[in-house]
Formats: sequence, C-alpha cells, structure tokens
Amino acid sequence: MKETRILLVDFGASGSLGSELCGILESVPHWTVKVERPSPNEPAPFPFNHNLANNLSIVFFVLPASLLKQGHQLFQHIREAAEPPPPLIVVPEAGDPDDLLSLLEHGVSDFITPPLTPLDTLTRVRRLLSHSNQQRTPIGRLKEQLGSRKLIGESKVFRDVVKSIPLIARCDATVLISGETGTGKELCARAIHYLSPRAHQAFVPVNCGAIPAELVENELFGHERGAFTTAVRAQIGLVGEAAGGTLFLDEIDCLPLLSQVKLLRFLQEREYRPLGAAKTHRADVRVITAATVDLDAAVESGRFRQDLYYRLNVIPLRLPPLRERCGDIPVLAEHFLNRYAAEFNKSALSFSAKALELLSHYEWPGNVRELEHLVERTVALSECKVIEIDDLNLPRRTTAPRPTSFREAKAQFERNYVEDLLLANHGNITKAAQAAHKNRRAFWELIRKHHIDVQDFRVDAKSRSTE
Repeated sequence: MKETRILLVDFGASGSLGSELCGILESVPHWTVKVERPSPNEPAPFPFNHNLANNLSIVFFVLPASLLKQGHQLFQHIREAAEPPPPLIVVPEAGDPDDLLSLLEHGVSDFITPPLTPLDTLTRVRRLLSHSNQQRTPIGRLKEQLGSRKLIGESKVFRDVVKSIPLIARCDATVLISGETGTGKELCARAIHYLSPRAHQAFVPVNCGAIPAELVENELFGHERGAFTTAVRAQIGLVGEAAGGTLFLDEIDCLPLLSQVKLLRFLQEREYRPLGAAKTHRADVRVITAATVDLDAAVESGRFRQDLYYRLNVIPLRLPPLRERCGDIPVLAEHFLNRYAAEFNKSALSFSAKALELLSHYEWPGNVRELEHLVERTVALSECKVIEIDDLNLPRRTTAPRPTSFREAKAQFERNYVEDLLLANHGNITKAAQAAHKNRRAFWELIRKHHIDVQDFRVDAKSRSTE
C-alpha cells in the first residue's frame, strides 16, 4: 500500500490542538506524519523544502485566530513548490467565519473545527486523498456547469456568491446560508452538493419548520421497531438517508432546543442513537443549514444555542434579495418566460419594453420565487405574443424614483411604511394601526394624506387566497 505522507504545521499557542490532531493522524497504518512547530511570530510564509512538498499527500495547518487573515501567506510556498499542490486543511483554534471563506479563495481544501473527532477527521482526509484531482477532470468541469446552471444572474453581488460556491463545495465544512424567503437557499445548497465529491450520494432537504416539535428527533435520527406503540417497523431517519451525501436543514431556527442539543452532539461526534436503539450509529454526512431570521438575535434571546450556532456557521453565505440585484430581473424574467412558454406549449412569447421596466422597478418581497410564480401565471393566462403591463397583474406598488429632497424622501418612506403594514394585514386598517402603535384615526389620516387605496390591498389578499 502506498505510504501517505502528511505535514502538520502547528502555529497553535499551546500546541495541544496540534498534538491531538497528530495523535489522530498517526493512528492510521501507513500514514507518516511530520510535525513542524514554528513560532507564531515567525515571518510568513512558512519555509520548507521543495522536495518535501512534491512528496506530500496532504498538509495540515493549525492556526490561531490572529493568523487566519494571513493564512494564505503562510502556505503560499506549498502551492508554488508542488505541482499539483497537495490538499491543504486548516484547523482554526478560533476566528471569524469570513476569514475562513477568504482562505478558500487562496487554495485551502477544507476546514476542521474543534472539538476534533477521529471519525470526522479521518473521513475528511480520506475523501480529499481520493478526490483531490477531481475538479481537474472533464467530469469535474461538467459537475461545475451542472451545479451552477440554475444560479442565474450577472450582477456583481450575485456573481460573488456564485463564484464562492465551487470553493465551498470542495471542502466539507458546515455552511450557514442566510437570506430572505425566495432568494434560492435550497438551490444554492444543491449547487454546493453537486459540485462536491459527495455528488454521487444523496442530497436530503429538510424543512425544520414543517416538522412538529415532538417528531423532530424521530425524523432526523429514525427509530427501531417497537420503539413506541405505532413503530411497527424500523425507520432509518433523514441523517441515515443522507449518509455519504449532504443533509440540508432549512429554517434551522425552528428546531426545538432539545433537538438542537441532539444535532450538536451529532455534528461533534458524527454519532447518533435512533429512538429505541441499544447502540449508537455513525454517519458521514455534510450538513448545510439555512435561515431567514437573524440567528445572532435568536442566540441573544435564548431561542437558539450559541454553541450550535458556532458549529453551523463555519462558512457563512448570504444570498442577496432581488431588490439588491435589480439588473438581474430582466434576465430572470426572460429565463422563466422561456421555460413556461415551452411547458405550456406557447411559442414566441416576449415581454414589451414597458413590461420589463415595470418588473425591474417592483420591490419583489418574495424575491426570485415570487418573480417565477408571476411569470408562470402570466404565461398560463396570456393569449398574446407580447406580454404588456396590463398582463402582469402585479399585486402592489413598484419602487418610486429616488427622491431629490429630504421632504420627498420622508414622504416616500412614510407611504411605503403604511403600504407595507396594509399589505401585511390584508387591508385591515385597525390591525395595521395597532402594528404601527398608532390609533386608528391617526393611521387613517396617513392613508388619506398619501392617497392610498386600501381596497387594492384587500383585493390582493383575496387573489392570494385563491392561488
């Protein structure tokens, strides 16, 4: 069997994390570990022999938080000395997740965050040894195209996200995707999965908000036959279904506190116990999570465990709302138009210039998903070749031109605020006034001041209920 040569460069202050990692790596036969412990005060980059670099199978860097920002300088000689360079794994003692994402752009293959476990560590190393050259092959390039083809847009803020996905995919760290409803969080998670070495295994999406609190543990970890009265057969659970692949936990903030404890233990140990089971099970699963709420605020309020948040937020990825990438709206609209025209057997459909302009100025509170549903509905009901403004049936206002004075800005904000409250309360003035902490009469005066037709929002509510 070919010898695996590992270099461990330990910049840790105490050396304990590096020693723990070395013990795990040396437990595998035919793996030779060379340890270097330079001082954190030594100048970057870390110097080493070029012949050693060409014989290395993999390189570990244990880094304190103070060195994360200059990590790419510490190991730049490794990338220059070996062709192809060996996979690099960073084990951070602590640090900002944004720094970890920056290191991915400079050649890091993966991260392993403490506490270390032999199962998690050795599994990642073996996978990297098997797949380190995958992205250089034609199949690897094809996977990149397939994984990204549904991520449509040319705006810089969106392309920055898309550009980071192949980098994130090649590592095995947990990812926390944040973004408003309809921004494409699951689509992004799928792209990460299909661009990763796990692409040939299952992608299992779970909406935590759709699972009753008392059933979360059973859904995630499964049960043995006879575990409870109705358990007539064993159930493998979603973690078991995702073994070898990716588990995507959407609306992670909805997970009950007790289930958060069980998930944290699984992430740390890669072990879990199905209900009624006498033994623990193991599963090699990459976990990607998503949330629409501010998890920092959820942690502060006690609704979400801080230790779990840190474990999930190794690599943060924020998806911008559609209003921050208005230039992509015409491109997305045309894409959905072509898709649904083909689905409904309607050829040669197009938007008029004014229709595209209206779409571009709409605020899209439901983001890309709302745009897609609008285009689908419009195509289904259209009897003309060219879709005009009247065919779109947008449910509410579009964005106004930028105000030229403070007075205009204040008036625009006030009008938008009142309309948002009316929309949220389906045109009910009393409830909207209560939400604004104003009496009904004062709120009604604001409606009259801005010439807002309350009926528009009541009609909107009715139209939504029939969809």
